[in-house]
This record gives sequence, structure tokens and C-alpha cells, in this order.
Amino acid sequence: MKKFMAMLKKNENEHPPPTKLLNLAGQLCQELQSSFPSLEKLVEAMMECKNRRDFLTNIHVVRACVSVHIHKGQHDEACRLLEYCKAEEKEELVQLWHEIHYRRVMEKQQTDVLTPLQKFRCRKRNPPPISLCPEGLTNRNYSEEVRQQLHRFAAEVTANPDKKQREGLARAMNLQPTQVYNWFANYRRRQKS
Repeated sequence: MKKFMAMLKKNENEHPPPTKLLNLAGQLCQELQSSFPSLEKLVEAMMECKNRRDFLTNIHVVRACVSVHIHKGQHDEACRLLEYCKAEEKEELVQLWHEIHYRRVMEKQQTDVLTPLQKFRCRKRNPPPISLCPEGLTNRNYSEEVRQQLHRFAAEVTANPDKKQREGLARAMNLQPTQVYNWFANYRRRQKS
């Protein structure tokens, strides 16, 4: 840690900072995950430096910064950091985004665990920004044509198809049999309510 701080001070006006310094920052962030006070000092030193954006290209640094913000209850700062960081690991950044919002809900509800439904609702209410999902969120809904075929089958044949019928529908619509099974289960649930 002392070596890193000395290197940081020595290279504070260099833009971009040396690769060796950035790699050391990522390595230290990984090693100090279980030692919060040291991790907090490291994060503060990096975030006070002029080249802080360069450090935010390393996923380990980003993860450490987010965990420090969450630990301090600074959820908005953690979200802003994710929005503007330049790390390449977009899927992991989206996961961190969700984790921040899960923590916020857990603190609000004073619980240590969220159910899958609570997590789902949390993700729906707090979608990641475009900077984390440039191609947009994956749409899990079926096309209009597929939905019409499934509805027609449910109305004209049965709302509870057997395994053979589900497999046939799956092949015809280029879906997995479990997707067809789940669609009909959800369809029956919607009809009841």
C-alpha cells in the first residue's frame, strides 16, 4: 500500500498514469476486499487524484469504489460512479448497479435478504443507464406473432398442453420447451385472476 501511495504521488501529474500504477491499483483493490479501513484509504487516494477517471477503467477499482460507497450508505454516488466509469466489463457493471439497488431496498426494509420477486421488482424500477447497456436491455417478451400463436392454441386446443404438444409448439416457434411450459403456466395463472 505504501509503495502504491508513493507511486501515486510521484505520478499525480502524468496523464494517463503509468500502466504499472493502474495494474497495482487493481491488484490492491482485490487484496484489500476484506480489510475495509485500508480499502477505504486506497479508494479515497485514487478518487482525490486528478487521474481518477483512468483508475475507473479497471473493474477491480470500480468494484472497490462501489463497495466503499455502499458501506457508507452513499448509493447515489455509487450509481454515478458506475454511469461514468470506463471499465469494459459491462455485464459486471450492470450486476453492480443491481446490487446497489438491492442494498438500498434491504436497508429501507431492514432485512438481510431479498426474495427473487423483490429483486425482480427492484430491477424493473431501477433499470441500468444506457451507458452500461448501450444496446439496450434484453427484451424477454415474445414477438407479437409468437404470442398470437400461443393464445390461439390455448383458446382452440388447450390451455394445458401435454409434453408432446409443448415440444411441437417449441419447435414450430423456435423456443425451448421450458419457455412454452412457462408461458402456459403464466397464461393459466392470468386466467384465474
